Amino acid sequence: MNRIASTLAFAATLAVAALAPSLAAAQAYPNKIVRIVVPFPPGGSTDLLARKLSEKLTVTWKQTVLVENRAGAGGTVGADSVSKSEPDGHTLLLGVTGSNGIAGALYPNLPYDMVKGFTPVTAVVSAPLLIVKNPNLPAKNLQELIAAARARPASITYGSPGSGTSMHLTGEMFKLATKASFLHIPYRGSAGALTDLMGGQIDMMFGDVLVVMPQVQSGKLVPLAVTSRERHPLFPNVPTVAESGYPGFEALSWQGLFAAPGTPAAIVEKINKDVNVALTSPDIQEYFVSRGFKLGGSSAADYKAFIESETKKWAAIVKASGAKPD
Repeated sequence: MNRIASTLAFAATLAVAALAPSLAAAQAYPNKIVRIVVPFPPGGSTDLLARKLSEKLTVTWKQTVLVENRAGAGGTVGADSVSKSEPDGHTLLLGVTGSNGIAGALYPNLPYDMVKGFTPVTAVVSAPLLIVKNPNLPAKNLQELIAAARARPASITYGSPGSGTSMHLTGEMFKLATKASFLHIPYRGSAGALTDLMGGQIDMMFGDVLVVMPQVQSGKLVPLAVTSRERHPLFPNVPTVAESGYPGFEALSWQGLFAAPGTPAAIVEKINKDVNVALTSPDIQEYFVSRGFKLGGSSAADYKAFIESETKKWAAIVKASGAKPD
């Protein structure tokens, strides 16, 4: 018995010793400038969110938190830079559905693994997409839109900010669910697609609520459905795709925080805790909820499970639809 007790005590000592460096690093974190990499140009919703978050964390950590825009290849350039960064928590990624949920299935030579290449920290925001149409398209509701697409395959066009984005793949998911044929028209960003949709060059769009909301409110675009399971609080009269005859349909555009692989668990937990507190602040809540977002906040373990689930879901959509990158 004495030998067993001694063995257990020795094992416990080793465990504490192994944890000590991680705990010490977490207590000292951050001890230099923290960078939040945004994998898109300045001005978009991801950039805006990162800057709001950096302001809060700068105060909390009493350390400068900078936003670094590193755009390219649908967000994968910025994501790759964080995947290969020092695993000390001082370089973070505000990743999105495309870069951290879809890209691995779409790009055969992606330089990082969407699951193993990052340490998920926490969910930050999510939002459904809004299916909107040009007012001149003769479809009063989703059922009429689908009937028209089935009657004239590939005659109805939908635009997206580019192949591989959540807006593109949600369209492919919609085609599979409804067994209707729509023609995808990729653009280099949301602005061009939105301009052509209002001008009548394309018929519809699976759009970010933040992007299309002003045009919907002014009557320049007509909403047909939202892609979440529940109706959107800003559009209570717009039905979901699920309640329009396709139960179980759900597609969300999300953004979350990631660190490099191998980042100590204690540091991840500290970032997770402080970011989740920042997301509860009234000004961040008011700003983003009023623009159609749902604020996140989750444990690191739950977020890891979510990312694994999302990568599997979108991989199945890419395979079934035959979607290709630009």
